[in-house]
Amino acid sequence: MSPVFPMLTVLSMFYYMCLRRRARTATRGEMNSRRAIESNTRALPINVEIVQYAKEVLDFSSHYGSENSMSYTMWNLAGIPNVYPSSGDFTQTAVFRTYGTWWDRCPSARLPFKRTPPTFCSQDYVELAFEEPVYPTAVHILETYHPGAVVRILACSANPYSQNPPAEVRWEILWSEAPTKVNGPQARQFTPCIKQVNFPTNLIRLEVNSSLLDYYTELDAVVLHGVKERPVLSLKTSMIDMNDIDEDEDEEKYGCGMDTLNKQFSIVTLREWPTNGYFDKLPYELIQLILSHLTVPDLCRLAQTCKLLYQHCCDPLQYIHLSLQPYWARINDTSLEYLQSRCTLIQWLNLSWTGNRGAISVSGFSRFLKVCGSELVRLELSCGHFLNETCLEVITEMCPNLQELNLSSCDKIPPQAFNHIAKVGSLKRLILYRTKVEQTALLSILNFCSELQHLSLGSCVMIEDYDLIASMMGAKCKKLRSLDLWRCKNITENGIAELASGCQLLEELDLGWCPTLQSSTGCFTNLARKLPNLQKLFLTANRSVCDTDIEELAANCTRLRQLDILGIEFDSLNRKSDVSKQLIPEATTEELKTTLRYPLAYNEEYRRLLKIEASFWE
Repeated sequence: MSPVFPMLTVLSMFYYMCLRRRARTATRGEMNSRRAIESNTRALPINVEIVQYAKEVLDFSSHYGSENSMSYTMWNLAGIPNVYPSSGDFTQTAVFRTYGTWWDRCPSARLPFKRTPPTFCSQDYVELAFEEPVYPTAVHILETYHPGAVVRILACSANPYSQNPPAEVRWEILWSEAPTKVNGPQARQFTPCIKQVNFPTNLIRLEVNSSLLDYYTELDAVVLHGVKERPVLSLKTSMIDMNDIDEDEDEEKYGCGMDTLNKQFSIVTLREWPTNGYFDKLPYELIQLILSHLTVPDLCRLAQTCKLLYQHCCDPLQYIHLSLQPYWARINDTSLEYLQSRCTLIQWLNLSWTGNRGAISVSGFSRFLKVCGSELVRLELSCGHFLNETCLEVITEMCPNLQELNLSSCDKIPPQAFNHIAKVGSLKRLILYRTKVEQTALLSILNFCSELQHLSLGSCVMIEDYDLIASMMGAKCKKLRSLDLWRCKNITENGIAELASGCQLLEELDLGWCPTLQSSTGCFTNLARKLPNLQKLFLTANRSVCDTDIEELAANCTRLRQLDILGIEFDSLNRKSDVSKQLIPEATTEELKTTLRYPLAYNEEYRRLLKIEASFWE
């Protein structure tokens, strides 16, 4: 017998065993597939879904409530629902500071930045931490009044409760959509279809746009559903439509393939073209104008195509106005260093919402301003929690031409740091909403920044004597056009008198939720008589406002376009209804009786009918 024969026999037996094993494996696979189909094609392996409410509110851009209470504040989003499924206006919910379009139409409105991508429409945000990191399968938002403001939901890879922060913090968009108007103010559970992410998360961010709402949106709770193990896509979700990837067929069908292009343009023709095509024949200014319509990421991508476009895309004239807020999740020290050489002529810079969780360092921010701050006129730094005293010192030293500074909700800046702002004598707009500015620093700012036209001190709780502040404004800030004293706790009729006497150019004044102001002292009458240029006046929740005050406003403030008197009571509405109609000409007497009688939180019909706050526009 040939010695090769036993070897062939062994190989045959081995091959036979492999076939048997493969057949058994296939049988098990078919059985598993059959079980998966019978179980409604669920993800494998099957994980137990975890359902959890927000444990803590970590950060937010604004809220309607006070810093020293829980009513209408973002902190109400932590824990189980307080209101849902009930509908209506409840103090136990989370409410943002604004709604509607009137905020962008008042005298203090700021000009928008160009090149803002149309997909970015967020106005406010709130960040929520949950107990357990999970792979999200669903997010439920319990909206109890005027829903429809949420436009984006994001997940973060960083665990806020971990002792070892990751080297890289990633944010992924779970869901995004343009703002839509919801019919009716009734409560709802909003559950958008979210995409899967490849990391577990216990940090969720909601971004909102309230511009289409007829009233403040109110949120009660947020529920995060998820699993501990990363889910495997089910059979149903893993199917791919071959039409989506058959690009070669499309190229042949429409004649867009490389062969077709080569036939259309011969080598001789290509040699006759200039190096950069017809771009070489266009005027430099015209190319610059074309590129000015691109967003910042598109501009950076275009710079990689050829030397000519690289030169145009790096021209500092393309970065005169630069808003990085839409890209807050990706901006870090490296980004600023990359843009540094291009921003030597920058005049408007928006870094709002950027740099948190270590993305931008104090040294990185300082290096950028030392190179790019000399021509800066407007600087937006809202919610920049990386800012400290060193940053403010660099701003005041490197930006001598600064006219507008927004530090809204920069609550990590220490009180003594605000003294540096007094060095910028050219300031015309200063926003200190929800900051820790204290009285001594603010007095110094008012004393040296006499060019101020717009000043926001809303929810600044560390100021001890607002009468003294108002007196300084009246003496030094004669050009003041708008002043926000929202939830100022201790201003009296004396401060109002000083303010009205010295700042007679005021067009906008917010005295909402200022409980120490009493109509019986004549403070509102004094305002009406001395500030005839008023276009917007907030007297929100001041129960002492009376018919006489409304009569004085109607008689003296003929340019008044927006009056917020939510939550006031009238003793003799029948007698003064004709005067009230001067302010609300479209309202009937019966509507006036209903709308001007009861406090904000007690009468839904009052809120539905009252049109002064949001819609009283010429």
